[in-house]
Amino acid sequence: MCKHILNAQVAIRSPWKGRKWFDCAECHAEQEDHPLLQQLDMTFACKKCKKCFRKDVANFEDCDEYCPHCDNHYILEAVTPTPALQVEGEDARIDARMLKDDRVRSAPERRIFDVKDAADRLG
Repeated sequence: MCKHILNAQVAIRSPWKGRKWFDCAECHAEQEDHPLLQQLDMTFACKKCKKCFRKDVANFEDCDEYCPHCDNHYILEAVTPTPALQVEGEDARIDARMLKDDRVRSAPERRIFDVKDAADRLG
């Protein structure tokens, strides 16, 4: 499972030592100490049907965007994770103590019969 691209449909096989599989080039850069070798003939493994296939990148056409075994469309717009700060709590309809009331309290009306600040006004 790739943490960089959330909708990765294929895994890429590294042509270097060990011939390991990686979900994206960033995953390869994190785990290995050498850059990913760019080549024209790439080996992919479809995550839907779990079958491997090769594609020639030099002659890449529109029909090559699909797995040859199951027609899974693997050339997609990448969905990357976005950081979010959230507070987990109970259902607000049951317990609303976690919610903050952003309404502004109005100052209470002052009357001549208020005894709270009577000492300040009388002198």
